[in-house]
Amino acid sequence: MKDIEFKILENREIARDVFRMVLDGDTSEITAPGQFVNISLPGRYLRRPISICDWSKNKLTLIYKVVGHGTEDMSYMETGEYLRALMPLGNGYDIAVAPENPVVAGGGVGVPPLYALTRKLVEARKHPYVALGFNSKEDVFYEDEFRALGVPVNVATVDGSYGKKGFVTDLIGDHSYAFSCGPLPMLKAVYSRVQDGQFSFEARMGCGFGACMGCSTRTKDGYKRICKDGPVLSWKEIVW
Repeated sequence: MKDIEFKILENREIARDVFRMVLDGDTSEITAPGQFVNISLPGRYLRRPISICDWSKNKLTLIYKVVGHGTEDMSYMETGEYLRALMPLGNGYDIAVAPENPVVAGGGVGVPPLYALTRKLVEARKHPYVALGFNSKEDVFYEDEFRALGVPVNVATVDGSYGKKGFVTDLIGDHSYAFSCGPLPMLKAVYSRVQDGQFSFEARMGCGFGACMGCSTRTKDGYKRICKDGPVLSWKEIVW
């Protein structure tokens, strides 16, 4: 874990209230898709945890939604500015245990970490199927980027304005193993449709690295910290 300074290369809106920020800096410590960074913002006491969408040598891509004052501040940051990020944090997805044909199911701002996951699955010669869920057409993002990885992709919107009308669970089909990230009701619904998998959870965090215990959650193996022991938990250990 390091506190690293990054230079902003891009920061633009890609869907309704959703921004993509591309940063230049040291990404060598990142070990798995599903990890996150904790960003320090001027004038804000607590850092903001943001999932890692993708990374390469000296380039980090984050996708975030403006939901409060901190992320609103981020949306105003411009190319050439600098910010600091504590990273990498958390345990990501374990690709080594993935079956040949998993479903990758994401909803809303739970979609970003699934992009690097899908890329890594393809590189490991797996054949993932991607199911994405959004509220409306104006909220859809990264569909084309997933398709560019050479995987099948389907999209559902709650209001039916794009793709299939309904929820991401309507797209899962008979897949038994899921990689998933999204709001809690979506995760619970996906969980009930499969027999195994890995699920990334959100939680309010104080420190982001396990010291404050503020994001502890009960599992079948005892209490775990979402920031340090997660955010990815296995299907077998989740307690609803």
